[in-house]
Parts: sequence; structure tokens; C-alpha cells
Amino acid sequence: MTGTNLAPGLLIAMPQLADPNFARSVVLMIEHNDQGSFGLVINQPSPIKANELLDSLAMRWGGDAETVVWSGGPVSPTTGWVLHEPVQALVGDGTSTIGPGVALSTSPERLRALAARPPARLRLLLGYSGWGPGQLAREMAQGSWLHADLDPEIVFDLDADEMWRAAVESLGIRPDAVVVGRGVH
Repeated sequence: MTGTNLAPGLLIAMPQLADPNFARSVVLMIEHNDQGSFGLVINQPSPIKANELLDSLAMRWGGDAETVVWSGGPVSPTTGWVLHEPVQALVGDGTSTIGPGVALSTSPERLRALAARPPARLRLLLGYSGWGPGQLAREMAQGSWLHADLDPEIVFDLDADEMWRAAVESLGIRPDAVVVGRGVH
């Protein structure tokens, strides 16, 4: 698996994946090439509320008080990311289009703008998921991950516990039929 065929897309953790950081996780793949892979887990809410995080950064949260921050992965857990629907005013430096209906903002200025007036589809994340050269290809060959197309509805509109099931079903697989196994059978 080289090039950008996995990104953008969704990685779906299979039951045999032993790493507890990724149990039943769905990862939005942002980048995948010969140098490694980068993604954000999208279905692991943290106990941190958005307003708590933004208060600690001296920023105002203009969204729902119950909005949580999500754990994007185990790497650099204090690094922040903002996934959101495309916003016309936020084009260029600090914001990248990941795929149809999904953008990623990374700068404090973009975070401040999005936090003050959050769009309907937005996820604040801390940390990320990363793989070194060839690591993800080896894990996929072992049957640890499945790949699905990027679907903004899965990324933004579903509850955390529904995302894994929906991502598996998007491949035409019944989630209850997923069993522990290795490789292709």
C-alpha cells in the first residue's frame, strides 16, 4: 500500500488489532505515502469539553456546551486538530481540503475562528495516529485494518459507538460477521 490510495479514506480496526489505542477505532486517513501515514481517530471521545480546552487556550467557544474533544490518536496527545465541513472564509494557509465535505484546520488562528462560530459539522481532536514507512502496509497484510471510502456522514454525523458499525457496513460487511483472523482467506 503505497501512494495516496488510502488517503483520504477510513481505516477500520479489526478485532485482531492488539493495540488498545485502536480497539474498534475508525481512523480518517489524511496522508499516506512511502514516508509513512498520518490519520485521526474519529470515534474516541475524550472527557474534555470543548469549552474547557478553549478556555485553557484563552479562546472563546461559541458552540454547544456539551461538545467534547476527541482523541485523534496516541501520538503527541497535546497537538490539536480541527476537522470541519468546508467553510468559505477559511481557504488557504492553515486549512486543507481532505476530501468532499471534510476540511482540516491546523493553525491557532483557524481554531480561534472556528471556535467562535463553529460550523454544524466540526470535531476538535487532540493527538494523532502515525505509522512509519511500510508499517501500515504490514498491519493491513496481517488483517488488522480494512479500508473504506471517506464518508462525511460517518466522520461528523454519527455517535462514536455507531461509527465502527457504519464504516464496516459501508463495505457491504455485516459487523456481526467480523471475526478474528489473519490475512486474506
